[in-house]
Amino acid sequence: MSSRTARPLAGIDRRTLFRGLGLLSAGVIAGEVVPAVAQRALPRLSPEANDWTQREFVADPVMNDQFRAHLCQMLHGAADLGECLDIASRIEPGNELSWLEAWLGTAQRLHAQADASLERGHRQSAGSAYLRAANYYRASLIHHSLPDPRIEDICRRSRRCQDLAFELSGYPATPVEIPYEGTTLPGYLIRSPAAPATAPLLIMHQGRDAWPEDTQWVYENARRRGIHALIFHAPGQGLPLRLGGLPFRPDWEAVIRPVVDFALGIQGVDPARLALMGLSFGGFLAPRAVAIEQRIKLCIANPGVLDWGASTREHFESLPGMMSLYRSSPAGFDSAMNALGKLWPTAGWWLRDASRKHGVSTPHELFREIDRYDNRPFAERIRCHTLIMDGTSEVFSGGQAQQLFDALRCPKDLMLFDATSTAQLHCQNGGTAHAAERLFDWLADEL
Repeated sequence: MSSRTARPLAGIDRRTLFRGLGLLSAGVIAGEVVPAVAQRALPRLSPEANDWTQREFVADPVMNDQFRAHLCQMLHGAADLGECLDIASRIEPGNELSWLEAWLGTAQRLHAQADASLERGHRQSAGSAYLRAANYYRASLIHHSLPDPRIEDICRRSRRCQDLAFELSGYPATPVEIPYEGTTLPGYLIRSPAAPATAPLLIMHQGRDAWPEDTQWVYENARRRGIHALIFHAPGQGLPLRLGGLPFRPDWEAVIRPVVDFALGIQGVDPARLALMGLSFGGFLAPRAVAIEQRIKLCIANPGVLDWGASTREHFESLPGMMSLYRSSPAGFDSAMNALGKLWPTAGWWLRDASRKHGVSTPHELFREIDRYDNRPFAERIRCHTLIMDGTSEVFSGGQAQQLFDALRCPKDLMLFDATSTAQLHCQNGGTAHAAERLFDWLADEL
């Protein structure tokens, strides 16, 4: 199978998306940016009526993708259509604060509703409302990188609501704290009632943006099929980032090693049948980990990424002179990127968000840090059977899954989702039911 060209992102392909940025960056670098020119350079979305992936809920390509991810949780009761569409109607494209407040308002309303139901003894109704409240609290933070005194409280409310949702519904999830370098990584152990006395365990973490609780399509399908699941928040993600200040690290084996230690102490887990799944940016991190931590039998990278640094730089190569500045003038690069971020809300959000998650303070430091995320020296060291998942409309790391697959020397499979599956987007966004069926059929055969 060959690498593919970039496909549209919410109605704009990568070239179109950054063409406006290219016009802006030329002016930024020359010091001659005019707001009117910047406004004309902004691309406009033009959805095609015959392609559902181009349907727009929020007129911002990244916000739209994130919105769809949370809309998908309707499948397991963590979202409802009317609530989500109402939230979308209150989001101002590119406005991070409006994103936070739109989701937060609905989360708070449902939280209060759940509290009232619980007080009256209606446990199932309370559990249902707590589940959606937890999801919407998390959603409020996924596209908000600005300082806000409410963030810690939102995190704690989301965790509390999720705990109550599991407890009141009788869901077999137990909160856990995994020891990690003088602190702990929070998560849940989901025991499958269909599992035999000794059963396989699926360890799962997310990537840059989502939280593991958001990935119910994975752990719920494991539960149904006799596979226990251990989901956890890692450095750079969710609670460890926002409450503990822990950034990402490229040596991901240092994160997975104590998680495997913890997993092997769980009663009923077969130590010879451990699987590790990483989603989104986790599709880079999980392969790096199993190249070193070899107690894992199966690795699932969704989507697989060989060189995260190169994948990130590719999005900026069309900005005239920008990457030349990165290589020749750190101060000039910082100035240009910061000016660009002020003119382009999505670029500004990404710079702040990625810098916080990687523990750096300037654009040049960020790109230098991201360059360390390169699996080329490690791919050949992977020994466990590895599944690479990918979609024909993947735009965030297009072509990287094929590159990782080609670099592997271990037993390997490539699972490609095309338009006929309706699961062709990043991490099968919008098609997780079909994705789960294919993924867990593979797991049943191999685990």
